[in-house]
Amino acid sequence: MSLRRIFRNVLLQVFLFSSLAPGKRNEAGDFVDIKSVDKTIVIDLRYASSNNVAHRPLYPPGTPALVRAGVAWRLAIVQEYLRKKGYGLKIWDAYRRQSAQTKLWQTTHNRSFVADPNEGRGSMHIRGAAVDATLVDAAGGDVPMPTDFDSFTPAALIEYKGHDPVVRGNLKLLQKAMAHGGFYGLRTEWWHFCTPDWKHYPSVPELKWASQ
Repeated sequence: MSLRRIFRNVLLQVFLFSSLAPGKRNEAGDFVDIKSVDKTIVIDLRYASSNNVAHRPLYPPGTPALVRAGVAWRLAIVQEYLRKKGYGLKIWDAYRRQSAQTKLWQTTHNRSFVADPNEGRGSMHIRGAAVDATLVDAAGGDVPMPTDFDSFTPAALIEYKGHDPVVRGNLKLLQKAMAHGGFYGLRTEWWHFCTPDWKHYPSVPELKWASQ
């Protein structure tokens, strides 16, 4: 095991220890707001607006960007990695309710990009074990990437086939940063990242949060 991986694992344990300190209750499987772990991560939940493939909001107003605490700690590691390079994360999606997944499936009916909620393991988003993410610059502005969110086309593949060196470099940085945090990608969507321990997190079809 490399020294870099050892350091990353130690840092992850520091987050774990901090969450279990007196006065704190977050264990790895708890759902937390991503902003509670790192306020500098930009949140833009596309399914809370009409700027998505369904062209209408699939989430109710005020929906927070929730993930399992263990996933959030990894995102904090990614954000610190990117911060040192003058970039940061923007989260397009996090936990997704089963009802929203059903609406998304009804809109697309494309298993290459959207999991059928009635088949197999379902979406990793319903487990709180996945995020859809992109890069922003130090000021929080968008940077060139292969496609926009929900571009369910060959251009959205994890392996960039285009010829723009800036786009290629940005995508490579995002992928390297997410791998640094222990995430892996999805072949058909460059923006989708999941944790390797997703099986430890059961599906939660209709999670409620404090504002509801």
